[in-house]
Amino acid sequence: MRIGLAGAGLVGQRHIAAMRQVPDVRLAAVLDPVAPPDSTLPFVSDLKALIAQSDGVILAVPNHLHLPMAQTVLRAGLPVLVEKPLADTAESAAKIAAVSERTDVPVLVGHHRRHNPLIKRAKEILTQGAIGPLTAIHGQCWLPKPDAYFDQSWRQGVGAGPLFINMIHDIDLLMHLCGPITSVQAMQSNAQRGAEAEEVAVAILRFASGALGTVTVSDVSLAPWSWELTAGENPAYPKTDENSYLISGTKGSIALPNLTVWSQDDGPDWWAPITTTRMPVAHADPLVAQIAHFADVIAGRAVPLVSAMDGLRAVQVVEAIKQAATTGAAVTIKR
Repeated sequence: MRIGLAGAGLVGQRHIAAMRQVPDVRLAAVLDPVAPPDSTLPFVSDLKALIAQSDGVILAVPNHLHLPMAQTVLRAGLPVLVEKPLADTAESAAKIAAVSERTDVPVLVGHHRRHNPLIKRAKEILTQGAIGPLTAIHGQCWLPKPDAYFDQSWRQGVGAGPLFINMIHDIDLLMHLCGPITSVQAMQSNAQRGAEAEEVAVAILRFASGALGTVTVSDVSLAPWSWELTAGENPAYPKTDENSYLISGTKGSIALPNLTVWSQDDGPDWWAPITTTRMPVAHADPLVAQIAHFADVIAGRAVPLVSAMDGLRAVQVVEAIKQAATTGAAVTIKR
């Protein structure tokens, strides 16, 4: 299976490494303004040439390029894996979804955490009703981004803050596990750097089920509570034995990513002891699993685990959180 890659930056390099671990998949070519440092990589200078050499294409390019490049790839009849977010605005994301539907060519959105085996196990536990109807949900992403991260000025501009860079992953996972989000309220702050981009954001979420949730994100907090530091997916981050998601129901709760389930043998009773069970799960690199899944999507053996509509909904929610934080008013998510 020949997979072309547009964008050879940090994320693109991780896709290249993942492709090398998947049997029957090879890197067809790389498209990037700057030739990759690895001179052995096949290199092309335009998207047309990349499409001609590929069975499917990965877009790991800046967000504002997702729409025009995805449209071109889809109209050429090739499945595309678009890195998150699906687009820089909900309007652009909707256009990508519309082209995919019109051409009947699939889009896989790069919310790679969904390919983690522990997320699959957590989804099974929740679907089986092990903790009862959901009541309250919390997601947390607190990171200390180094000063060097902001050497590129665009990372301090509007839309480059942790809402779209980080929280969108959490929003996608929480909706995957807990169902659609119907409305949000939010606040944000940039008190530390004073840049245009937010540094801290807090949102209140209403889920379609009636459950309520909170989610917080910060890239100016030295803390151990983020998916990056708790899940152990990326060896570049030092792993902590903490959790970043807490999901509760009428019969129990689950903490992620350590997959601890809290329950009581004889039903809810605040006077009775709470038992804890840590569910075993095999470790696997979700980026490698995502490439294997994309190969199946290209071959027609699978439908995308994270569809264009899933990617659109995540962008809609984050856009609504940004709007709510700016205006101070609650925002309803249109569906």
